[in-house]
Amino acid sequence: MTSRLLQRSLGSPDYDGIRQALRDDTSTPVISVRGLEVRVAVLPLFTHDGRQAVRVCSTEPLTHVLVGVDSGSGKDVTLLVPEVDAPRTLTLECRDDAGVVGSARITVTPQRKWSVFVVHHSHLDIGYTDPQGTVLRHHLDYLDSALRLAEETASWPDDARFRWTVESSMPALKWLDARPKEMVDSFAGLARAGLIEVTALPFQLHTEACSTEELHRQLRFIAQLEQRHGFTTRSAMHTDVPGAVVGLVDALSQAGVRYLAAAHNWAGRSVPYLHGGDKLTRPFRWRAPSGNEIIVWFTDTPHGMAYMEGNTVGLTDSYELADDLLPRYLSALATRGYPYGPGTFGWQGPDAPKEPYELDVLHLRVQGAHADNAGPSIVPATIARRWNEQWAFPRLRSAVNSDFFEHVEEHYLDRLSVHEGDWTDWWADGLGSGARPLGYVRRAQSALRVAETLHTLAGVDATEQIDAAYDKVALFNEHTWGAANPWEDAEEGGDSGGLQWTRKSSGAYSAQDDASDLLHAATRRFAAALSERGTEGGALASFAVFNPATWARTDVVRAFLPRDVVGSDVPIALVDSRTGRTLPHHEELVDPADWPTRPIGRHVHAVVPDIPGYGYARIDVVPGEAQAPEPVELDRDGVIENEFYRVAYDVREGYVSSIFDKRAGRELVNGEAAAGFGQYVYDQYATAPHFNHMSGHVGAQDRTLLGDRAIGRGAVVKEVTRTAVGEKLVVELQGKGVDWIRTTIELHHGVPRLDLTYQLAKQGTPAKEAVFLAFPFAAGKATAWELTGGVGGPDVARVPGSAEYMLPIRHWIAFDEPGLSIAWATLEAPLVQLGTIHMPYAPFPPTLDEEDGTVYSWALNNIWDTNFPTQQQGETTFRYAVTSSVEATGVRLGAAAAAGLCEPFVGVLVTDSPDVSETYASVDHPDVLITSLGHDGVVRLQSLAAEPVRATVTMPGFEPAEVSLPACGVAVVRGTRQ
Repeated sequence: MTSRLLQRSLGSPDYDGIRQALRDDTSTPVISVRGLEVRVAVLPLFTHDGRQAVRVCSTEPLTHVLVGVDSGSGKDVTLLVPEVDAPRTLTLECRDDAGVVGSARITVTPQRKWSVFVVHHSHLDIGYTDPQGTVLRHHLDYLDSALRLAEETASWPDDARFRWTVESSMPALKWLDARPKEMVDSFAGLARAGLIEVTALPFQLHTEACSTEELHRQLRFIAQLEQRHGFTTRSAMHTDVPGAVVGLVDALSQAGVRYLAAAHNWAGRSVPYLHGGDKLTRPFRWRAPSGNEIIVWFTDTPHGMAYMEGNTVGLTDSYELADDLLPRYLSALATRGYPYGPGTFGWQGPDAPKEPYELDVLHLRVQGAHADNAGPSIVPATIARRWNEQWAFPRLRSAVNSDFFEHVEEHYLDRLSVHEGDWTDWWADGLGSGARPLGYVRRAQSALRVAETLHTLAGVDATEQIDAAYDKVALFNEHTWGAANPWEDAEEGGDSGGLQWTRKSSGAYSAQDDASDLLHAATRRFAAALSERGTEGGALASFAVFNPATWARTDVVRAFLPRDVVGSDVPIALVDSRTGRTLPHHEELVDPADWPTRPIGRHVHAVVPDIPGYGYARIDVVPGEAQAPEPVELDRDGVIENEFYRVAYDVREGYVSSIFDKRAGRELVNGEAAAGFGQYVYDQYATAPHFNHMSGHVGAQDRTLLGDRAIGRGAVVKEVTRTAVGEKLVVELQGKGVDWIRTTIELHHGVPRLDLTYQLAKQGTPAKEAVFLAFPFAAGKATAWELTGGVGGPDVARVPGSAEYMLPIRHWIAFDEPGLSIAWATLEAPLVQLGTIHMPYAPFPPTLDEEDGTVYSWALNNIWDTNFPTQQQGETTFRYAVTSSVEATGVRLGAAAAAGLCEPFVGVLVTDSPDVSETYASVDHPDVLITSLGHDGVVRLQSLAAEPVRATVTMPGFEPAEVSLPACGVAVVRGTRQ
């Protein structure tokens, strides 16, 4: 078959096809005789002597004459007419050797005088085109080249000098650490002179995978660059990923960054133009609830293959191609919303209306080659030099990223639309393709906050180690999760999927190990610090039970008592030193016969009441009268309860049939829902694996492509027990896609929360699949949910064109009902769909009738066909929590539900007896959270309030600090010692 046949069969136009579409769509046929066609385009091209251009193209060489004005011969000629300020009609005659072939009346119209900022950069995929290490080394080489090219063009006209924008700062930071001083000094000088710009983001992030604190920490290098090298970072680039969290606005603003160039690669997986994206003008001002805002330019795919826009119009190829295409492209922008339309790479769905681009200034990205991870090229600067010699307008400027924004800010700021809220990412579904390592990373995010806090309380500055661990976490959240063809296992190139995913996933496990190591060290250092301040007491040992959440709460603690501290055969009791009361406890022995490779002793579980937020209570281990009671086997009728809830499990159907709130006298489960509560739902899709960008060819207008849907079956009760701390039910089920599903449901005495743990023995398959866990609540629509750096809700503004069928949340969703509020929380799995399950292909139609109160946790999937792993397997854990209240509502209840998962009590073994209790930090506003304590009196705060608030932070030994927090804002308070 010919390549032409393949192109037409597969419907994937290459550059030639896209460029021809641009030529056809920006020219008008005026003469058609005997198989010969002549087309005319009036273009925004102006000469230095005040003439404008009319381009005439013919299928055969002819002499083209604008009667009385200009003429030229060939198949493609540019005729010049005096600049017009109103439409002017002229006669075009086309002649061959025999005479006039045909004539037509054409109208020359006024054209815009464009200024085009050509921003030369390389899109950093850490992987995708090659194994990660190879890619990063190439990007360091690119900076060597950038220095040489800048020197080579130093004498050129300023608009044409080579300029380079470092899209992601990570290569620049590595380069500055790896090059000799004279090169570093040269780089810094070029940066100060505006010929090189290092932008703000370390790499291109799935920002919704980041914690708020992580996102802010990833911008810390900005101040370091200014201090060390004397140049500032004014702008950021967000490339390839179609969306970003609202918290990015605050993070960039607080780092002094005012501008963001986003280039959204739809690649068939998103339809923003069907969800208001056609109303998203560019540039625009993106405003967070805090009032912080940045100016955003975004390049969407129909405007030019996302970040390949400049390449599409020839700026990497040759002056001649750019001269042909760029004026046509500018003309299209000025007259129609989308220059191309259906069939363009990345377009999925019907043609979309959009108003023409209204400004006469354009941000135009260009890469050195038609590829990700392409190096710098002299060609764009060479084209700009020749272009500006030939044409007065459009004026091309070889620019760094912030040059464009400074121009816009100076000339057009008041004309820019303002958009608020989250810019929900269409590609967040890809996070489900690596559920196990993602879960490890999310657990690490929580552990690092506690580790830093405990180090601080122990008097140890662990900032450097904590930052390094956050960097590993963020590197996993970088947007490149695999090769161009992730199902292959070559050693280099885009087929190196096996190598790339091995490194990517191992980075997640390493990050979790680092976080666990830091937390492990922090508990020992905190214990040592407490012991030094303590006195010898009568206890066998003591635990300081630390609450890393902001508010006082009652919860379970799990702590280890080594055999060499208290013999495993010695009966013990736990006494709350604050009250003298004995706390019921449960013990799990680590017997050397069973676990010879683990520390010997016993894990002690107890519910500790009313531990202050960011404080501890001392629990003493004293001699007991008898060994702790063994678990009591309960009837296997599937019912467990505590003083707050009665939970019933339907063994025949394989789901929770009832969660009865005893205080409110209300059922929390919607028994009429399509799926049972906690039900395992497995979808398979009738789409083929192992095709690069396959989803760009797939449209799903209904559920036709839903090949199969199955649920968990064959439930068997494995355990129903009561201990001194609560009741537990363990059930195992069978299901498609897994070897087994283990569900553990727990209620603890005195704790108003239901804990659910799902463990899946996942089978690997390249077949397209998704796993959901259903949570249908007897409630209306969700009223609030946690985002990175903000709070979302049905009435909370979002940037037009945001993804609507799914939500990537941080940890919780709240339902506020008359007389009762419910909160649901997740630890490992951030993706949810509310009310129904959607097809995972554009335009993402629902497959079930809408149910307001149902949350579908989209636990894992492999629906991507490039960039993300194509299958996943192994034991994977997902933890959830449910709570309800007649008092707490919305964000407060959501934060409380998440605390049990993300901020568990930490039991620290101390040798001497410190104070019975101590509070290290508190804040007096119920919607303000303390997220961590840092060295030298640093307190990090985050507000969940929808309006600005004032709060007072109190810490022993420091002056009370008043702080104003904007709506959903963050703040860092540094205490002043008394």
